[in-house]
Amino acid sequence: MRSILKRCIVSLLTLEARLIVRKYKPHIVAITGSVGKTSTKDAIYAVLAQSYHVRKSDKSFNSEIGLPLTILGVPNAWNNPLHWIQNLIDGLFLILSNATYPKWLVLEVGADRPGDISSLAAWLPVDIAVITRLPEVPVHVEFFDSPEAVVQEKASLINALSSAGTVIIYADDARKDVLVKKAEKHGAKIVTFGLSHSADVHASEFSLLRESGDGPPAGGWPVGVAGKITIEHTNIPVSIVGTVGSHMMLPAVAAAAVGHVVGVDSHAIAHGISTYEPPRGRMHLIEGIKDTLVIDDTYNSSPAAAQAAIDALNLVAPKGRRIAMLGDMLELGRHSVEEHRKLGAYAAGKVDILCTVGFRARGIADGALDNGFADGNIFQYEDADKAGDEIAEMLQPGDCVLVKGSQSIRMEKTVEHLMKDPELAPRLLVRQEGDWKKR
Repeated sequence: MRSILKRCIVSLLTLEARLIVRKYKPHIVAITGSVGKTSTKDAIYAVLAQSYHVRKSDKSFNSEIGLPLTILGVPNAWNNPLHWIQNLIDGLFLILSNATYPKWLVLEVGADRPGDISSLAAWLPVDIAVITRLPEVPVHVEFFDSPEAVVQEKASLINALSSAGTVIIYADDARKDVLVKKAEKHGAKIVTFGLSHSADVHASEFSLLRESGDGPPAGGWPVGVAGKITIEHTNIPVSIVGTVGSHMMLPAVAAAAVGHVVGVDSHAIAHGISTYEPPRGRMHLIEGIKDTLVIDDTYNSSPAAAQAAIDALNLVAPKGRRIAMLGDMLELGRHSVEEHRKLGAYAAGKVDILCTVGFRARGIADGALDNGFADGNIFQYEDADKAGDEIAEMLQPGDCVLVKGSQSIRMEKTVEHLMKDPELAPRLLVRQEGDWKKR
């Protein structure tokens, strides 16, 4: 009964969303990919908001119900039937009235199962499609026949492009050619972004922004990342506060590409990026207990993202101990065992202490041991709370702790034990809503 009711609500919301798009004709930027969708969506919003009335998907609302909610401009009603009825009434009001509506919509589009994006592409008119990184083993591959099938599903977003549409593609992806061929067949304009100089829009000259002070490590903890973005022959200096890792510059590069396509000038692009705040749980820097630093990357996890996070940890903590607390990576299907072991092997030469959380994450420990990592520096747990409580006891000044895992492992609970001001958890951590806290 509950599933039938949900399908009815989704159908009604989708119908209203289609009618609203048809009536108000907003320009639409749609973002998909396997890594960095939410961060990219937020960065694009920050750039476009310098010049236009813009609305973006809330948090990571990218599902069959999240997109209609964004188009209607209403919140998720969760388990409250009255609030769902109110959402439908609000949508009907938009359809029947002549309300002020955003000129641009920035929508995150996810694909948990085959058909998720292709069904959306059948009715959503997209002006700019942004496809972020598609690694060798993407998250959500569990319900697809192969990683290539995931790529094809993501690529189906190109079918939603208008005749004058643009597709913005991650240039450093091994599967870039698949996307380029599909875009060319569709007749879309193609713009590439990335970290390599071959990309149309690229970033380079990365450095850490550091706080002033004499605390550990010498020179102060990092507070962000800086670099420059090059568009044609124009260099735009940018800095992003609150995060680390060269991969965390990619959302800004994609946003700069969108701004360039739309016609936003370089000064407005730079200012927009300066206002961009990385989402919670994405390489978020949090002050830890005992003069330590926590890199909170607890929103979700996948092999490629976990490796990039370990690289950032290695860069941030050249003085103190590098501690990686890694939880299960879910939705990898038959690739799960191999990918967990490969991540452990990758971490073996880059961290000093390895802590795993969850049954699948035991493979991370096995992979590290097989590559010469000391058994005495590995700690294994099944519970995120217990892991945080015990690792907190062993921290020393100058340590830097990376915390990462798929959302069901709830690694944000680990961070709460490690942060200097746990009372700030509702403002700084992911999944702090009432419904999540009850799980």
